[in-house]
Amino acid sequence: MTKKTIELYIDHKSPYAYLAIEPAWALERDFDVTLDWLPYTLDIADFLGSAEVGDNGAIIAENRTAHQWRRVKYSYMDVRRYANLRGLTIRGPQKIWDSSLSAIGLLWARAHGGVRIYNDIVYERFWQRALDIEDPGVIEHVLNEAGIDTAGFAAWAAGEGRALHDRIRAHAEASGVFGVPTFVLDGELFWGREHLALIRLRLFDLGLARADAVNPLDVSHAWRPRSR
Repeated sequence: MTKKTIELYIDHKSPYAYLAIEPAWALERDFDVTLDWLPYTLDIADFLGSAEVGDNGAIIAENRTAHQWRRVKYSYMDVRRYANLRGLTIRGPQKIWDSSLSAIGLLWARAHGGVRIYNDIVYERFWQRALDIEDPGVIEHVLNEAGIDTAGFAAWAAGEGRALHDRIRAHAEASGVFGVPTFVLDGELFWGREHLALIRLRLFDLGLARADAVNPLDVSHAWRPRSR
């Protein structure tokens, strides 16, 4: 039987996407599905404004409304609550990063079978402020560290890889994607890791659960109509 594919759009500069990585891999563990990892590079300044802070946390430059600052501060408070439960470090970025290069690295890793290790390295180090995702040499080094052959990567990243990144982003937006993480199952979009419970229920209903899969999140009785 052919496995069902779930498209998963992520961005390395999204802490919410970071928190969704391990629960997403659990879908492949528990169900007969394959995750198709795709980049969706966010334009954060478009909806949250921009800011830059120094090493001491002082704001160097900013272009945000009071409302946007409240949203940003709450978002990092929120993700840290969940990160702390899993022993993950999330330090707020000091600027709005252009993550398109690390996204292109993801596409290279995707084509060479190294997505999991690549993502693990990029996410962990970036959110510790220990990785420059805008530096081509750094991204190539991470790919090498993940055991991925990088022969031809630099030229590909500047040309064909960049074009592929842009096509995927355009396709995502035409499909309704606007944020990450976004899961696409049978053409239906689920934005946010909070929908993983519903995705799991859908996969159980489709009969895709593995024999040893446990579904502690099945609360379907709470909203499905009872049979008469």
